[in-house]
Amino acid sequence: MTPGNKSAIISGAARGIGRAIALELASEGINISFNFLKSRADAFALEKAVINSGVKAKAFQVDIKDYAAVKSWVDESRELFGGLDIVINNAGVIKDKALALMAPEEWHDVINTNLDGTFNLSRAAIIGLIKQKNGVIVNITSVSGMIGIARQTNYSASKAGIIGFTKSLAREVAPYNIRVNAVAPGFIETDMLRGLKEENMDQIMKMIPLARLGRAEEVARLVKFLVSDDAGYITGQTFVIDGGLSTA
Repeated sequence: MTPGNKSAIISGAARGIGRAIALELASEGINISFNFLKSRADAFALEKAVINSGVKAKAFQVDIKDYAAVKSWVDESRELFGGLDIVINNAGVIKDKALALMAPEEWHDVINTNLDGTFNLSRAAIIGLIKQKNGVIVNITSVSGMIGIARQTNYSASKAGIIGFTKSLAREVAPYNIRVNAVAPGFIETDMLRGLKEENMDQIMKMIPLARLGRAEEVARLVKFLVSDDAGYITGQTFVIDGGLSTA
């Protein structure tokens, strides 16, 4: 990857894994456009950090569930950078609850954000990638979509859908030299986990052979590899990064 001539668009990058991905790609000379919904202070802090690394960056307040807004975000980003080369579908929410107690709104909010959001950004960006006959899409899924986790029927369904989406789209756009892969993190040290009770965290640690949480930076480095030319013959795959959780 040649520094300075690539641009990426990342959903949900104000915090956590998305933030780590933005910083990692920026360190490679890649311009960064990203969206946020509510975390305004975090978003503009990241924008400043990316610009200070020597590349262009722009934070957009966009609801990933709103296709028209996402389309405008993509168009503005392409105009700002003179093109887009990399799409990272990272935005996601989690609303764990037993199915017997889950409200329809809790189901739909997770599906609409995680799965529909992946469609929205990919759909808004794909025609531009096809026209230039080059590009990379990386979708952030989860081991929850592979092995299933109790009280996560909404989240597991959304993340399993992203894996199927990845495989299908990879076949569809391969003739246009566009690669599509997914990354499936396990338990990563982010805000999603910091609110867990100590006994729940102890239970999680017992499930992970490496006996620790993953770091957002570790996920970001895997994404950096997948968008690089070193991964030029890889498409349609899901890469698990979970400390051995899904093999236990």
